[in-house]
Amino acid sequence: MNESRARAERDKAEKRVGLWARKGDRLIVSGATVGDEGRDGEIIGLPHADGSRPYEVRWSDTGRVTLIFPGPDSHVQHFAGRT
Repeated sequence: MNESRARAERDKAEKRVGLWARKGDRLIVSGATVGDEGRDGEIIGLPHADGSRPYEVRWSDTGRVTLIFPGPDSHVQHFAGRT
């Protein structure tokens, strides 16, 4: 499958399930108030095979691992070449 078709398939999946991710992607949660930088972490676990929420995340600021159901203030940074 070529890259543009793969991207189109991922875009369709995102619209179908909302936020989606793969292991190794980065979850970014925006700050809730002015001046709050928010936080980010590496997605290390996916309970659902389709990449939908929740995610197990290792937070970059504490190193702790938590299970999170990200809300509308969150987005996933995908990295090219990962499957």
